[in-house]
Amino acid sequence: MKVLLLAGLGALFSAYYWDDNFEPARLQGARVLLTGAAGDAGVGEELAYHYARLGSHLVLSAQAEALLQKVVGNCRKLGAPKVFYIAADMASPEAPERVVQFALDKLGGLDYLVLNHLGGIPAGMRARSAQATHWLVQVNFLSYVQLTKLALPSLTDSKGSLVVVSTLLGRVPVSFSTPYSAAKFALDSFFGSLRRELDVQDVNVAITMCVLGLRDPASTVEGVRRAKAAPGPKAALAVIRGGATRASCVFYPWRLHLLCLLRGWLPHPRAWFIRQDLNISAVAA
Repeated sequence: MKVLLLAGLGALFSAYYWDDNFEPARLQGARVLLTGAAGDAGVGEELAYHYARLGSHLVLSAQAEALLQKVVGNCRKLGAPKVFYIAADMASPEAPERVVQFALDKLGGLDYLVLNHLGGIPAGMRARSAQATHWLVQVNFLSYVQLTKLALPSLTDSKGSLVVVSTLLGRVPVSFSTPYSAAKFALDSFFGSLRRELDVQDVNVAITMCVLGLRDPASTVEGVRRAKAAPGPKAALAVIRGGATRASCVFYPWRLHLLCLLRGWLPHPRAWFIRQDLNISAVAA
């Protein structure tokens, strides 16, 4: 067992650090729609700044307009040739169409759709109520489906890429995260199936699933306390590199891949194993 684990670690390490054909110049002039670009504890803002430094044309979306304006100003200083923003609340079923149409109007098409927005349970909602579950599924899953459907024709024309930023809670179930994990697991299944459908139809659109550590406030609301977050700039760069190289999946930090593999071998892992490897702990909701 030890030999197997060491061999797996070595293979993952080599693949992550040395088998890399990332060419930053390819992103110069790329047309990017990025959701969740401001106001979260995640990597959205750092993604925007990396794309700006690389010379991409940007449409940024998030719920908080004031924070978006700040990010837009910073992106312009960093060298983004074009950068626009649209404030949108993805809890509204009408928001995805408005966001995609705005991006198409401003950029004339899309090369990258980067789905990064997320939502925890709003204040005042009971964590496991039907209302909270519906809200979480709309923000964290259904809006992703809507945005993808609306942007797919343009991405097909440009032979572009879909980049989906998710978390470990979409691969490994954790106590007290039931509705949020359900939405994240749905993301993984939907985009995995869509990848196969596009391949069968010979549609040249890449789908990159990005599995990050417990980076978001939604997990805290659901009862999982994050003790250590993945560094924003490094995690964002891993996401961008994965999308640009059309990788099927990105794990950051890389040890999450090992944890997902172990979960397949040990379907019912002890809670202490997850806490030890991810520096998280379960608390009562």
